[in-house]
Amino acid sequence: MAAPMAQKKASRHYVGEVKTQLRHGYGVYVYANSFFRYEGEWKNGKKHGRGKFLLKDGSYYEGEFVDGEMTGNGLQYWASSGNTYSGEFQNGEIHGYGVMQYKNGGRYEGEFVFGIREGHGLLVDKDGQTYRGGFHKNKKNGEGQMSFKNGDTFEGDWLLDKRQGHGVLHCVDGTIYEGQWRNDAFNGQGCMIHSSGVIYDGSWINGHPDAVAKKMVILGEDIMEFVQGSPVEFHVQLQSEEGEIPKNENGRVLKISAGIKYVQPTKKQTTSSSAVIEEFEGKTFQTPFGYECIDYPLTSSTSVNNEQKDNPSFKIISASESSSMLLHSVNSDQGTDGLHGPDDHHYGQEGISFLELLEE
Repeated sequence: MAAPMAQKKASRHYVGEVKTQLRHGYGVYVYANSFFRYEGEWKNGKKHGRGKFLLKDGSYYEGEFVDGEMTGNGLQYWASSGNTYSGEFQNGEIHGYGVMQYKNGGRYEGEFVFGIREGHGLLVDKDGQTYRGGFHKNKKNGEGQMSFKNGDTFEGDWLLDKRQGHGVLHCVDGTIYEGQWRNDAFNGQGCMIHSSGVIYDGSWINGHPDAVAKKMVILGEDIMEFVQGSPVEFHVQLQSEEGEIPKNENGRVLKISAGIKYVQPTKKQTTSSSAVIEEFEGKTFQTPFGYECIDYPLTSSTSVNNEQKDNPSFKIISASESSSMLLHSVNSDQGTDGLHGPDDHHYGQEGISFLELLEE
């Protein structure tokens, strides 16, 4: 006995093929509330095969249907948000692998579990920043790589959109940090090699070094007497607030300059006194003490005893020939200059501090 043939039927809501009084084949169905419309393939009264489901606000789904549900591969557009998704569906929900294109220019390509980013994927935000790695409940989670809009890159562990665990940060200025993170900040044991040459390898707390030099101390007498043309030595030591010598960093640069208090010559001054002043023939510079100074030349000493060699915090300076000099210190010169936290992704200026040595 031959199978019943599909027939075309027209009614108030459906126009298309039927079989045994059920929608079967190709047809167009407009729901009673007129907000929904389906046009495509049917099987035994259910949407099945290829079809397009449209909403009156402009949203739609176009793709595969199985037993009345959006299942398989398809494309969905949401008029309210402007977002578009292309990929796998299961029972009407985004599920499997797909690409979500956001109206603001962002894009996610990867795995979904019932509408949520879950598993591995690539996320590009509206600013062009990219993240490739693990996701959990729509958030970056697990191992992942991030490229920031300022050029910095990070590779390491994430926990619910925060860098947490072990990771390596490469900054666009050449600064590198490798170590532990917590709540998106340096926290725990880590090493930073700053672009200025400063190296800190030790403990970090909330984005800042735990133990760095906070002050420079000139060792010896408070007042040092010397004669022009004769060398004088003094020792500069870098210390923490407690007076301890930090051992976790090196590479800071100290700039040390000296000056002689400038006094306008008067008629009572002897010719020899004026000649001494004129001998420098340099421009005066303002000091924090309310008066001007003439630059006094400095040079480094070549004589260092064994005790000083063993203590890298000592730096020897002598007064004689050159106008200024840079000293490459082994320990930090002050504070946390050049070692700021990651929030603004900017890691400071040159690690240089100034020590003015003045003689009245």
